[in-house]
Amino acid sequence: MGNTLSCCVSPESSPKQTSRQPAERLEEIHTSAEVSDDVTVPYLQHISDREVPEELAMECNPSDHARASTLFLSKSQTDVRDRRKSNHINHVNHVSVSPGPLSKKFSSCSTIFIDDSTVSQPNLKSTIKCVTLAIYYHIKKRDSDRSMDIFDEKLHPLSREPVPDNYAYVDPEHKLIYRFVRTLFSSAQLTAECAIVTLVYLERLLTYAELDICPASWKRIVLGAILLASKVWDDQAVWNVDYCQILKDMTVEDMNEMERQFLELLQFNINVPASVYAKYYFDLRQLAEDNNLNFPLEPLNNQRAQKLEAISRLCEDKYKDLSRAAMRRSLSADNLIGIRRSNAVLS
Repeated sequence: MGNTLSCCVSPESSPKQTSRQPAERLEEIHTSAEVSDDVTVPYLQHISDREVPEELAMECNPSDHARASTLFLSKSQTDVRDRRKSNHINHVNHVSVSPGPLSKKFSSCSTIFIDDSTVSQPNLKSTIKCVTLAIYYHIKKRDSDRSMDIFDEKLHPLSREPVPDNYAYVDPEHKLIYRFVRTLFSSAQLTAECAIVTLVYLERLLTYAELDICPASWKRIVLGAILLASKVWDDQAVWNVDYCQILKDMTVEDMNEMERQFLELLQFNINVPASVYAKYYFDLRQLAEDNNLNFPLEPLNNQRAQKLEAISRLCEDKYKDLSRAAMRRSLSADNLIGIRRSNAVLS
């Protein structure tokens, strides 16, 4: 058929091979096996042995798999259990004492409180509080002090102020981490979604590079994650020189080098699936609930009720259109009863 390797070649044109008996073929196999025993052949590992099992991959890379548990939530469970135990003991010892004012709002017949923070539009202030609390637990519950020189604040200071001598031994408080991240987000006008992606990159860095967020390196690691997340998530990203306007004592060359090494440690994997993003959002909400960081609740007024009704109507019409399109593509057996078919003409 125009191809010399085609199978449609006449049998006469191909050379005939002499057929061998099964006993001869079996003897040849034994002979080749004996030769292979004498000759040293380099061992080639099977590809299935080189691949990481899915269960192990999920445990190692929670920032890549939606079903794997996040690192910050597992690290915070120890403090949560201790806090609940102490609260139970205090409650048992002070049963007769009247409780204080309620810090959480509840809906009633006349007033309905709703949470404006959603997975698609999180509340900025509450999300930053939760992300910085997760960073706090990463520092507090770290296994060791594994780090790199590019993230060391002593070698690459962010300001001209002298770094204290005990900077590598004192864990920062949650308020200090929150003020640092809040300043960057407010100055660069970053969104709450960018904060969640920042946390994903942080945990991916800890997993891929086998590093720890230490008191000596947490500022530069968080800065590198925010820098990368803002460029990946936001359409109008903040340039490195803009961050140098916020951190006036930092040079653009230092910022570029930190970004380059951060990307190399991430193995240039900056993809964040929607399932992973949603997992981190709901785990942050769980972290907020465990630490009494309630998301703001606002009373439902007429304007917000009309807005919610419009959104619900829009989603309902969208699903109706999708269901009609699905019915046009495929018909069930119940719809075939009323369909008439023309008689076939047999010749």
